[in-house]
Amino acid sequence: MTPSNGYLSHAPDSHVGARMVSGVKRAFAILLVLSIMSIPAMGMSSGPGYENSDGDPTVKYGCSCHNNGAASTRAVVMVTGVPVMYELDQSYDMTIKVADSLTLSGGDGNTEGGFLMTSDGIGEFSWPEGEDIRVAEGAPSDISHSDTDSDGIWQITWTAPSNDTGHVHFWVAGNSVNGDGAPGDEDWWNILSFTINSPDTIESGDSGATLETRTVSVGDYDTLFLIEESEAQREAERQEALSHRVFTQGNLFFWTSLTALLIGALVQREILERKYDDGPEFLATELAYPQALSRALMSVVSFLIAIRWASSETPIYFPPPAVVEEGTKVTDLTAFLTGCAFLASALFAYGVYRTILAARVSPDVKDRL
Repeated sequence: MTPSNGYLSHAPDSHVGARMVSGVKRAFAILLVLSIMSIPAMGMSSGPGYENSDGDPTVKYGCSCHNNGAASTRAVVMVTGVPVMYELDQSYDMTIKVADSLTLSGGDGNTEGGFLMTSDGIGEFSWPEGEDIRVAEGAPSDISHSDTDSDGIWQITWTAPSNDTGHVHFWVAGNSVNGDGAPGDEDWWNILSFTINSPDTIESGDSGATLETRTVSVGDYDTLFLIEESEAQREAERQEALSHRVFTQGNLFFWTSLTALLIGALVQREILERKYDDGPEFLATELAYPQALSRALMSVVSFLIAIRWASSETPIYFPPPAVVEEGTKVTDLTAFLTGCAFLASALFAYGVYRTILAARVSPDVKDRL
C-alpha cells in the first residue's frame, strides 16, 4: 500500500507541472510571433497624423519623422487645376503631384510619395474610388494618402461651399520617400500653400482669367528647370545612395543573423537537455518565486516599451537633434531599439520558463546540505 499511496500523492503534482511547462511554452511562442508581426508595422505608411511631435498641425508645419524634421526643396509639391476664383457649389477637378526634384530632372532619386491636404474645413473633398486616398487621421475635413504611391499622383475634386465664406486657403504637405519602409535622412518633405479667391472679387472684363485654372507648386526650381546635372554628378549621387543602402541592409542582416543564432542556441539547448535528461540545477522555492516574478515583470515592461516605440510616429535619433547644431548628422535608432526591446522581452519570458524548470528539479544531497 505504501508505494501505491506514494504514487497517487505525486501524480497530480507531476501532471500540474507538465501543464504549467506546456503553457509557458505556448506563451513564449505567442510572444515571439507578436514580436515578429509588430516590427514590420513600423515601416507601414497609411498617412500622417493630424499633429506632429511638436503638437502643431502636420499639414501646416510639416512632419518631424522625415529628414530630421526639416523641409527640403528636393520635395516638389504641385497642384494643377486650381481656379483663380471659385463659384458657389462649383466642383473643381485637381491633380496633386509629389516627387523628388532629382527624379524629375532625370536623376536617380526617390520614386514614392504621400500627401496631406486641408482647406480648413471650407468646401468638400472627394476622389475616385480607385485612388489611394482617405479622410485624414484626426481631421475629418482633410484628406491624406492611404498608401504610398509609386508615381506620387492623385486625382481629387474640391467642391466650393454653398455660401460665400471669403477667400479659401489651402495647405498641402507632401513627402517623397525612398521606399525603404522607415523614416530617414533620404526622405524629403515640403509644404505648398495657395489661395482661391471668393466669388465676385475679381473683375473678369474682357479676359477669361477668372475661368482659367492654374498650376501651383513649391520645390527646387533650379534643379527642375535651370541646372542640367552631368553624368558624373548623377553617378556620384547614385553611388552614395547605393553605399547607404548597402550599409543599412548590412546592419539589418547582421542583427537578424545574430538574433537567429541566439534563438537557435536556446532551442538547441532545450533539445539536448531533453535528449540526455540533463536539465537546469535545482533552485529552492524561496529563491524561485522572486526570480520568476522579477523576470516576468521585466518581460512585460520591455514588451510595452517595444509596442510604444513601434506605434509612435516620433523617431529616436542619436545624438538627439535638440543637443546638436542644426545640420549635424544624426542616426535614426528607432527600429534598432524597438527590435532590442522585443528581444529582451522574449528573453525575460524564457528566463521565467527556465526558473520554473529549475524549481521543479528534485534536490540532490548536496542541495539539501
